[in-house]
Amino acid sequence: MGKDKLRRFAEVATFSNVVQLDAGMPYRGKWAADFFKNGNPVVLELACGKGEYTVNLAQLFPQRNFIGIDYKGNRIWRGAKDALEQGVANVGFLRIQIETLLDYFAEGEVDEIWITFPDPQPQLSREKKRLTSPRFLEKYKQVLKPGGFMNLKTDNDGLHAYTAEKIAEHNLILHIRTEDLYHSEFADEVLSIKTYYEKKYLKDNKNINYLKFSFQ
Repeated sequence: MGKDKLRRFAEVATFSNVVQLDAGMPYRGKWAADFFKNGNPVVLELACGKGEYTVNLAQLFPQRNFIGIDYKGNRIWRGAKDALEQGVANVGFLRIQIETLLDYFAEGEVDEIWITFPDPQPQLSREKKRLTSPRFLEKYKQVLKPGGFMNLKTDNDGLHAYTAEKIAEHNLILHIRTEDLYHSEFADEVLSIKTYYEKKYLKDNKNINYLKFSFQ
């Protein structure tokens, strides 16, 4: 591991807005009250990477709490550092494997979930690792409040189509679907937040897909 990664791992452990692994379990069911010290809604970004979307959402919606989740601490470091330096108090980061989500969030604790540009896991043998596969959808259903929204933003046409299929197969409620977000009527202030990688995709003239759905 490079020296820069090691430095970031060490530094992120000192950040007040980062919770790592088992240290997050005591917050289960109490993220708003005990971590953010308020009663505001909780929103998750899964596989948040550098946390750009998480931080931008937190800036747009100061009356909501945002938690970016990823396992790679050297990535979380960037978003957490930006939030601290900019004084964005309604954002936190949790370093865990997304498979363990139910150990960290109680039933109905989350108001909304974002998945932005995840690894599409295109190989059929890796379907279970796709963040919109049925095993993950079941976890999201448990932690989301009734009527809570799921958002998937991706440059990968295959993952977009796969997710749309699962929405139909499981009789979920589809609210928005577009295969070309920035040439649609849906590209509002929230959906126009662009991460570093999304900017690269757009420079390569890749279309951006978006799905919004709920479980009930």
